Amino acid sequence: MLDIRVIRDNLEAVRAGAALKRIEVDLDRLVVVDDERRRLIRSVEDGKAEQRKRGKALGQLSDEQRPAELAALGQLKSSIQAGESALAEVLVEYEALMLQVPNIPAPEVPQGATDAENVLLREEGSIPEVDFERLDHVDLGQRLRILDIERGVKLSGTRFYVLRGGGALLHRAVLNFAFDHMVSKGFEPFEVPLLVRDPAMVGTAYFPGGEDQAYRLEKDRLNLVGTAEVPLTAFHSGDILDEAELPQRFVARSACFRREAGAAGKDTRGLYRIHQFEKVEQVVILPADEEASREEHLAILKHSEELLAALELPYRVVNVCGGDLGQPQIQKYDIETWMPSRGAYGETHSASRFHEFQARRLGLRYRDGEGTIRFCHTLNNTVAASPRILIPILELYQQSDGSVVVPDVLRPYMAGLERIEAPTV
Repeated sequence: MLDIRVIRDNLEAVRAGAALKRIEVDLDRLVVVDDERRRLIRSVEDGKAEQRKRGKALGQLSDEQRPAELAALGQLKSSIQAGESALAEVLVEYEALMLQVPNIPAPEVPQGATDAENVLLREEGSIPEVDFERLDHVDLGQRLRILDIERGVKLSGTRFYVLRGGGALLHRAVLNFAFDHMVSKGFEPFEVPLLVRDPAMVGTAYFPGGEDQAYRLEKDRLNLVGTAEVPLTAFHSGDILDEAELPQRFVARSACFRREAGAAGKDTRGLYRIHQFEKVEQVVILPADEEASREEHLAILKHSEELLAALELPYRVVNVCGGDLGQPQIQKYDIETWMPSRGAYGETHSASRFHEFQARRLGLRYRDGEGTIRFCHTLNNTVAASPRILIPILELYQQSDGSVVVPDVLRPYMAGLERIEAPTV
């Protein structure tokens, strides 16, 4: 959420940012509603001030004057109550409009409507050539008996799967390696709830607007998380931290759930777009400093690049264009890893910075060295999301005999397994 003063003082910049992001918001209506909100607040406050003043003077009135003054105070009280009631109604619309206003993109965010117009920053690693026809991860997984989509669908419906044997070990290995990688960087490890209340979803800007992507338990009014970003970022919601406590760097591994609404017919084969997966997520909370945010953004991006380099997977980094940028982000970098079966790079990581957008929604604040209370800046990035990351691992590490060699850095996590081979029986 943006500060209303920032919106009013930079109305055209906010309007241009919304247009760049292809997000519709009625800023003119917001200004009108805010004017009414301010008028009603002043009216109520003025009424209460007069009520206090006249209430204190009541004891000085004569018996003859008191009845008329009590009647007048009763009318004043009714007027204040009417103003408070009107204000409550206005606040409903005001807060709904405020939650629709997108963050202002950074100047370096490129123009563009879709991910096809994201700007390539660099490519790392080389795409290996082989003298045999590669199987895609689905056929390969079935032959090795490590992936069973048919039974996953039988159990839970479309876009579900079962990993077993070497597939389950590989899934666990890449997540554990990612988690340990971040702990070695000084990030504090967390285990977080998978079910969160609505304020955590609103605070991290997944609600309103993303309700159709979330699995919701209506009876309990809880939501299954689509990323550990939500509980990690909301962990200090409502708190006032000391600046000396910042930055805070968190990492968590969690199951993640997404309905993939609107994805019918898109990426239907295999493990690319599914309803349940696991992710290691890094979250950073730091003081409201533009330069520090930029530096931290590059740092969390580097952590994920180091993981892909250790896995020896070719990848590229793109600067996400406005039309592919979400409501809360100032800027986002995506990492896309080469996936032979797609004949293209596929998104595996997203590194985002938000300035105070999430913190303002969450009431996440700190007291600076001068004693001023300010909103924090937040950032996050994927470290590894599996099983999507298994697509390039399986497809690029497969051998001509149909087996898959386990990447060196994952072998300590594989219970002694160095190669995944088809069962003999």
